[in-house]
Amino acid sequence: MANTATLSKDERKKLKRAARKKRKTEHPLKPREYARGSKKSKVKKLVRGQAKR
Repeated sequence: MANTATLSKDERKKLKRAARKKRKTEHPLKPREYARGSKKSKVKKLVRGQAKR
């Protein structure tokens, strides 16, 4: 942000929020083609007493 010296903290905050909101409407995130967490490597069941990680 180029005008940090001229604007107050609150004004900068407002501008940032507005920019973020604008970005969200113009470039929405595309929906996932897979379930969340499905690509995570799964931890197998281990023998009792053995550390998991």
